[in-house]
Amino acid sequence: MDNLEQQVDVPRNRPSLKRAGTAVWRAVLRGLLPARCSGCGMISDVPHALCADCWSALRFVSPPFCACCGYPFELMPVEMLAPAEDVAAQGRNFAEGVLCGPCLRHIPPYDRARAALIYDDGSRDYVLRYKHGDRTDLTPLLTRWMMQAGQDFWPDAALLVPVPLHRSRLLMRRYNQSGLLAAALAKQTGILFAPDLITRKRKTRSLAGLGRSSRLREVQGAFAISAKMAAKYDVAGRKIVLVDDVLTTGATAAACAHVLKKAGAMQVDLITIARVVR
Repeated sequence: MDNLEQQVDVPRNRPSLKRAGTAVWRAVLRGLLPARCSGCGMISDVPHALCADCWSALRFVSPPFCACCGYPFELMPVEMLAPAEDVAAQGRNFAEGVLCGPCLRHIPPYDRARAALIYDDGSRDYVLRYKHGDRTDLTPLLTRWMMQAGQDFWPDAALLVPVPLHRSRLLMRRYNQSGLLAAALAKQTGILFAPDLITRKRKTRSLAGLGRSSRLREVQGAFAISAKMAAKYDVAGRKIVLVDDVLTTGATAAACAHVLKKAGAMQVDLITIARVVR
């Protein structure tokens, strides 16, 4: 009887033994490879997080901001604030949010844009390391911030679409940072990831240092959506979230939103790690 009970008890103990073994292995890994601050590299208790000093150097975008482009009003130059007569002329409903002057004068092709961070000395290093420094390990941290910034987008969005790279730049860089962000967001939200919906038809020069008009000319006609891809993802009538790293002038986002709307998308929202303020 004792032997029989022992035989019966062994399977019952296996899950607990497995959990104990896993816990021991994780403890060993933490000892060999301790979690570090994603900013300065200082040893930390929590993976994919920041120490107090690095955290305090960041400026997060917070309300009030333009209901369309997401520009924070507290940092907005006076000339960008919307005069009351412009609001009335455009028939905007204040209950739906206040728009800035530029958005009232020239409504962007995208419907809403949100960013987690102000692009400044505090956030620039994270973006550049992620984009050019092979620091893909920053993905969990960055997407956690983007999840919070875009919290109004997720409930009714149908597709997550990254801004694409030209194939030559993708071969050189080896990964599309916007694609990594969109894939991680899709995993967390359950929204369908559509990495190949938009194609970049031609290589554009770097937009860094270019003004708004130059950026608009550079990306004009650079993006496309084939009828096959539009049908594959059933774009018509759907709400889409476009994913990029930084919102500067909005030229790239506008070009992508234009082809998405042309393919039949009902709404296009934009989520980024950071946005430039002037």
